Amino acid sequence: MSVQLTDKVVWITGAGKGLGRTIAHGVLSAGATVVATARTLDSLESLREEYPAGRVLVAPGSVATESDVERITSQISSEFAQLDGLVNCAGVSPSFDRSERIGIDTFRAILETNVVGSFICAQQAGRLMLTQGFGSIINVSSIHGQNGYPRISAYAASKGAISALTKTLAVEWADRGVRVNTLAPGYFDTDLSHKLLESSWGDDIRRRTPMGRTGEPDELIGAVTYLLSDSANYTTGSTITVDGGWSAW
Repeated sequence: MSVQLTDKVVWITGAGKGLGRTIAHGVLSAGATVVATARTLDSLESLREEYPAGRVLVAPGSVATESDVERITSQISSEFAQLDGLVNCAGVSPSFDRSERIGIDTFRAILETNVVGSFICAQQAGRLMLTQGFGSIINVSSIHGQNGYPRISAYAASKGAISALTKTLAVEWADRGVRVNTLAPGYFDTDLSHKLLESSWGDDIRRRTPMGRTGEPDELIGAVTYLLSDSANYTTGSTITVDGGWSAW
């Protein structure tokens, strides 16, 4: 049975490409209206052009810039009567260096986008949702928020922080109708991971994955639509892994 999100308004960050773009398509297919955020306007315009007028609200900006996020949430408030969901999908992983070699500025920049950016968006969306008395926030983490792997210390640290942040927000906001959950994907072939998966490291990743393959982006959609839907009204503070078996180790 497919989950429907008809009449819901869902804000998706990182919607310009990769998993964020796939999630945007899935949420739109389930009937929701999407507020799409990414740094580049062109990627968002191309998404909007694929759907009828009014289905996609383009809201470009940097998730790590508080003024940008405040502008976007103000835009949401003026355009819609409610905000039903936020999918915090924007993230970066520009480094694949051993921990003794990674630059501190690079380390900080990864945490700034992945952790601080997710918090700013969750905080701003949460304020809207707490006022209306309902809402669902999905923070996209990673299997490497829980499982170690070489050369991704900053990325792994940021995703572990996302999981901890989710649990705190869930406890704080549960009694006021706002649910906060974590989605922890494994390896999917996207713009962010394609170069790595095409290298010898990709062979190692597939070998370590119990299912023996990387995920197809569409295989995330069911978990996302469930967490955004009324079917998940008693689900908060949870982590759903879609990882081909990594979390079973």
